[in-house]
Amino acid sequence: MQNRFIKIAVTATFAALVLVAGAGADDIKLPDMGSPADAILSANEEARFGRAIMRDIMSSGSVIEDPLVTEYINEVGNRVAAQTNDGDIDFTFFVVDDQRINAFALPGGFIGVHTGLLEATRSEDELAGVLAHEVAHVTQRHIARAIHASSRQSLLSTAIMLGAMIAGAAGGSSDVVQAGMAVAQGSAAQAQINFTRANEHEADRVGISALAGAGFDPYGMASFFDVMSRQNTRAPDDRAPEFLMTHPVTSSRIAEARDRARDFDPVRSVDSVSYGIAKVRVIVDRFETPKEAVAHFENRAYQNQNEYERYGRMLAYMRDGNYSMALDIAEGLSERNPEVIAYRIALGDAQAKIGRNDDALRTFETALELFPRNVPLVIAYAERLLDFNQPQKAHTILLDLLNNVPPTPNQVRLIARAASEANEQAESLYYLSEYRFMIGDLIGGINYLQQALRVPELQEIQRIRFEARIDFIREFMTEEQLRNMPRAQPSGRSARNSS
Repeated sequence: MQNRFIKIAVTATFAALVLVAGAGADDIKLPDMGSPADAILSANEEARFGRAIMRDIMSSGSVIEDPLVTEYINEVGNRVAAQTNDGDIDFTFFVVDDQRINAFALPGGFIGVHTGLLEATRSEDELAGVLAHEVAHVTQRHIARAIHASSRQSLLSTAIMLGAMIAGAAGGSSDVVQAGMAVAQGSAAQAQINFTRANEHEADRVGISALAGAGFDPYGMASFFDVMSRQNTRAPDDRAPEFLMTHPVTSSRIAEARDRARDFDPVRSVDSVSYGIAKVRVIVDRFETPKEAVAHFENRAYQNQNEYERYGRMLAYMRDGNYSMALDIAEGLSERNPEVIAYRIALGDAQAKIGRNDDALRTFETALELFPRNVPLVIAYAERLLDFNQPQKAHTILLDLLNNVPPTPNQVRLIARAASEANEQAESLYYLSEYRFMIGDLIGGINYLQQALRVPELQEIQRIRFEARIDFIREFMTEEQLRNMPRAQPSGRSARNSS
């Protein structure tokens, strides 16, 4: 079981680490773009490139680590992607904490959505339309084509430039963006890899087909384009939606999108409960203070609010420490909609906050019987178990989950905490090493494994596993990283290999 966790935790990251983990620009090994025969990135190279950029975005702290929001955006995204993807691209959808209205596609199937865009959509169909457009950019290999179009540059400089652009799109530091663009020969190079008008129209065409095939309203994409276009006409240039800067929308393009949508049977879709919940969660989180969040949701009388507004009100009360009022709302929501996992989590959390620990545990355990291995539910339950000083049980349920679902870095840190509090120090250090590997810190990860090897109560099977892990990781390290490894090594095979 532990070995399975190793594979899950790191499979998605090590291809990228081969390229850029901990390495400077001179260490990045990328194919030569000099000849037409190898000018376009292979699908495998795109995936490695995308993982490398994704690692940087994750380490910036800008990605929303909300299991309910993350699960929802992946559910909608993969539903759309299944219509246009032949199975060789493993899509990952994530939400960036940024109020600018934007979305972007990375090489290899990583699709980012700003919280501002999620909030700006008026329906699930509009959100699905944006995701379908970004998915089409990936499946139609537009990023590889864009890099090919700038073939006068080396792939290395183009890669650095694209990474800087994505960092900016994801809300990264302006200093980082400027530095990256300088290395990539200035801002003029950015225009060379912008998606062409033909790329945008192709993404519209393919995306609308996928939208309809997934059961969404095929007019959803045109509807969102229309909303953005109208916002642009009402706002000064410096306040135009970011989406329009990266996805220029004209009246003719909107008309063409509507024409394409007419080729498909009309769909009368209804927004899912998960859409309403995800949207209201990002709304609650955007307020700087709990008081502001509470004031926003108290603007309307409770009896006049829909269930999502009431849910948002409950979340605002939780942020403000008004747990009794939050509990009243959570009880009503969960009683009327027992099938909604978010409401069950809210009820358990509110019960825990007012000291009704036994009730909270029963709420979570009952929910898990109905929804086994649901990621947001298990994560919330594990956090409450840690609050209630039951770390061993938290470790057990997290290990079961993460052996079956690819974990996020924050989830790996959570299981490390559970193992530590359960006095399983070797396993805790091992999880911390996996966390460091996931964010690209190979040396830091090996340091944790070496600490684990020095734990007095270490079992033989653990020693074998940790040493094998060190040996495996070393294969992905640069010469400079190997030189910077600590000289002192634990006895055993990894010590012999470090000489």
